[in-house]
Amino acid sequence: MDDMINPISLLLGFTVIALVAGFVANLIVGKGKHFETWELFVAGIAGSFVGGTLLNLIFEGDLNVSPIGLIGSTLGAIIVLAVWGWFRTRSARSA
Repeated sequence: MDDMINPISLLLGFTVIALVAGFVANLIVGKGKHFETWELFVAGIAGSFVGGTLLNLIFEGDLNVSPIGLIGSTLGAIIVLAVWGWFRTRSARSA
């Protein structure tokens, strides 16, 4: 049988990784910032595309779901959420 992953399974895996990465990033940088769930999901997706894809390509050489992708997704989500929180705080002060 072919060694390819079902595209729906791959999409579901990326979605779960994005959610986990967003919530872990919230635990690390979101204290007291009261992020909405959708913001965590968006940060997780952005982090997955940036960090997860980059680390997977560097260390694994492919785009399969792997532990290194979860680490990269979480690091990417931390960066995205930190930047988003900074912009959100800055815009609230100026309003």
